[in-house]
Amino acid sequence: MQNFESVVEQKCEQLLLKAYHFGASDLLLVPEDGMYLIYFRKYDKLLQAGELPYDLAERVISYYKFLSALDISERRKPQSGSFQKTLDQERFAFRVSTLPSAYLKESLIIRLLLQNHTFPLTSLSYSKQSAEKLLELVERKQGIFLFSGATGSGKTTSLYSLIHHCSTNLHRHVISLEDPVENTQAHVLQIQVNERAGVTYSTGLRAILRHSPDVIMIGEIRDKETAKIAIEAALTGHLVLSTVHAKDSVNALYRLVDLGISIEELRQTVVGIAGQVLIQTNQDERRALYEILSDDYLSDAIASVMCKEPYILPKKLTIIGQKEQIEVRSDERKLAY
Repeated sequence: MQNFESVVEQKCEQLLLKAYHFGASDLLLVPEDGMYLIYFRKYDKLLQAGELPYDLAERVISYYKFLSALDISERRKPQSGSFQKTLDQERFAFRVSTLPSAYLKESLIIRLLLQNHTFPLTSLSYSKQSAEKLLELVERKQGIFLFSGATGSGKTTSLYSLIHHCSTNLHRHVISLEDPVENTQAHVLQIQVNERAGVTYSTGLRAILRHSPDVIMIGEIRDKETAKIAIEAALTGHLVLSTVHAKDSVNALYRLVDLGISIEELRQTVVGIAGQVLIQTNQDERRALYEILSDDYLSDAIASVMCKEPYILPKKLTIIGQKEQIEVRSDERKLAY
């Protein structure tokens, strides 16, 4: 008879395979009254995919924590880690996060991340013109280019596509600094933030600048020190690609000002900002819409930020799709994509 440990291991493997075949981005185990519910996240929707009794679910969670080098005995504190595994001959990284709930029951979420794989920007973008504009902007030798948008809007996927283009098509030396590394890339030198080892965004960036990069990818500009070093890197002859938390492209400028970047530094370094959202097409696919702020429109927006006046994006920024014009309303103004 099969022992219980091998049954648990097989169940864990089956859950990951089921999530992969379903096309889920996340696998969740959530404690409910008397059982654990299994959910898959796909296209920002949670879909119930089964249930497990407490005893089996707790052993499944412990096994995933073991694979991720987490403390199996610790159920009172949140923990996060990752492991790698091959599913159907595809290499995946699985980012694991646990969160304690009442009565020492843990909730677990696993993010599925396909490794060493990027999508061409033309296949990600709803509009071919948007993709061509983004590729044109990253041909600059120096400056800083940012993606803004909500969590889960595909900013990191777009970043990976751009750095892959810089590395393979433009033949540039690309170094990334990420927390964590979500997608291993064969032609990119990737550095993972490790605060316990003293590798923060700011210290990692300083070390990268001594390593002769042409392009620097920063996972996220999240504090004043990182923002300052990113601007310094752009001023000293590097192209910096990153993300910033802001609801759209114009508000990304205000966010940089909040992080201590001066108007003159914005003028000298920012080459473009792309606000990104995802839409679902008629073919049941998701494509990215980019609100691209660059060139004269960027200069006008920076001037408005300096004068503390609202900036209304002109309708000329609206990119026409194959048959229809897309406009997405946000607050009192229309964003042009």
